[in-house]
Amino acid sequence: MDRVPTMSFCEPDGTPARAPKLSVTTRFDLSGKHAIITGGSQGLGRAIAKGFLEHGARKVALLDIDKEQGEFAVRDLAELFPDRQQGIIFRQLDVTDADAVRASIGEVARVFDGVDVLACFAGTVNSVRITDYTPEQFRHILDVNTTGTFLVAQEVARQMITKGTGGSIILTASMAGHIVNYPQTHVAYGTSKSAVHHMTRCMAAELAVHGIRVNSVSPGYMDTRLNSSADLQDVRPIWWARTPMGRIGAAEELVGPLVLLASEAGSFMTGADLRVDG
Repeated sequence: MDRVPTMSFCEPDGTPARAPKLSVTTRFDLSGKHAIITGGSQGLGRAIAKGFLEHGARKVALLDIDKEQGEFAVRDLAELFPDRQQGIIFRQLDVTDADAVRASIGEVARVFDGVDVLACFAGTVNSVRITDYTPEQFRHILDVNTTGTFLVAQEVARQMITKGTGGSIILTASMAGHIVNYPQTHVAYGTSKSAVHHMTRCMAAELAVHGIRVNSVSPGYMDTRLNSSADLQDVRPIWWARTPMGRIGAAEELVGPLVLLASEAGSFMTGADLRVDG
């Protein structure tokens, strides 16, 4: 399958190019696209990898610090999509290691012959009272959630600019970047995700000239490993009571918004944040 050609960003007379006229179903098609997903070995990232492949993505790279889960995810996805199993790969990566980020993404870009979509899902959380935080605990959350997100997006943007075919970068923020979580004590997490919101806007404004769109998603309480630990069992009913829909979200419920942002369906969206929070 050939890669989907990317339109010029300007018409021959120098005026901005208009989006191609496509059918509704075609606009959500990811056929021929090459995607990188960080934190893609489990939870939300793994659901997005599966969703991208269901919508036709040709190649998907999962980058995650968990080697065992990453290799398992690749085997599982290869069984589901045997026609593309050679294009489903895993690379172990600590997103806070700038040299490793540069090397891993550079390798994927070479193997894939370019990257069209990035979805950043690598992240971590803790619950510590403000008065009890150590500097190391606070810095660790920002290092993974904010700096790590930036390092990955920065390197993918470099690859996209070099290739010259534009692309879509999707960062994962959180409803915690909009509001204060309750009853958890999440000052570091909320700060890190609020920073991702403004990072999205800054990157979107700067990269638009290269045909690169940058958007974010803000999930609410989702049914993932981070929200299923034993210490949160008494908290979950409070989340349900404070959420208008009365429940937490399934990982698959994030796939639609991500496909929108990754595909031509979202071709005039950049610098936006989509709340998926029930």
